[in-house]
Amino acid sequence: MLTSKVTYVSRSSSQYTGNLYMPPAKLRLLQASLTDKSTLEYQRFAWEALEKTINGRINKVNISNLPIIIHELFQDNIIRGRGLLAHCIIQAQIASPIYTPVYAALVSVINKKFSQIGELISKRLISSFLRTYQRNDKTYCLATTKFIAHFINQNILHEIVALKILVLLLEKPSNDSIELAIVFLKECGQKLIEVSPRGLDSIFSTLRNLPNESRLNKHTQYMIEVLFDVRKDKFKGHPSIPSGLDLVNKNDQYTHNIELKDLCESEAILDIFQYDEQYEENEAKYVEIRKKILDENNDDEEKSHSSSSDGDEESK
Repeated sequence: MLTSKVTYVSRSSSQYTGNLYMPPAKLRLLQASLTDKSTLEYQRFAWEALEKTINGRINKVNISNLPIIIHELFQDNIIRGRGLLAHCIIQAQIASPIYTPVYAALVSVINKKFSQIGELISKRLISSFLRTYQRNDKTYCLATTKFIAHFINQNILHEIVALKILVLLLEKPSNDSIELAIVFLKECGQKLIEVSPRGLDSIFSTLRNLPNESRLNKHTQYMIEVLFDVRKDKFKGHPSIPSGLDLVNKNDQYTHNIELKDLCESEAILDIFQYDEQYEENEAKYVEIRKKILDENNDDEEKSHSSSSDGDEESK
């Protein structure tokens, strides 16, 4: 873990240029003039560059380029930029829920290498879920619920978190809360069959009695009936991890168990530039960490390629 003595710097500082337009030629000259890494100006420009790089990588990720994006992300100091990374991933998933399994797979690899980043993203998701659920913000809550479900599937979050969320949603059933529970179950039901069949049985036992609730409309009652059919088919139409996205062995993953009682500390200050008195030292530490990670990834790729080649030879 990198350590540093940092000084919080407000965005209102007179030196801040992030929101001001500067012609590219002038910007390049200014960047070239900043060579002293101990200065506020250099570190601020480096921070802004890191933010743009992370945003660019996350916004173009998909299932086909995921390994490339992961490799590129590790090139960046994502320990320093962990707040930016967490914010960007969460916002990208909200904007494109269809890519939720891809974003979850991305986080699973990051979490394996940097569990503190996985924990940060998990805490922010849990906080977002609780906040949007309390506000009855259905659109955002649905997206967040779906993301949490895939964190369960990827073993980033413990299955007990899933059961606690379901208990919360079914505690005071409404049409909206039941819909959220159904969406959540469809996304991680297959995983729960594997890791917590008794817990899943208990949830479905509760659901079985809900159609008798007069407050539920016919559409919600129909959704419950469909869900039972989905479960009967063992959620085959809703695989926990789609093909090509199972990137981390569950035995190698660091799994977080986060309480739902209170809003988690989201550490929003990590999203804001902070001056680092030990900047060069911490950057050098990350370079060493990066070398180790990339060497490990290369070894894994070579083993995978070797196994594939051996299989091809045997099949001939």
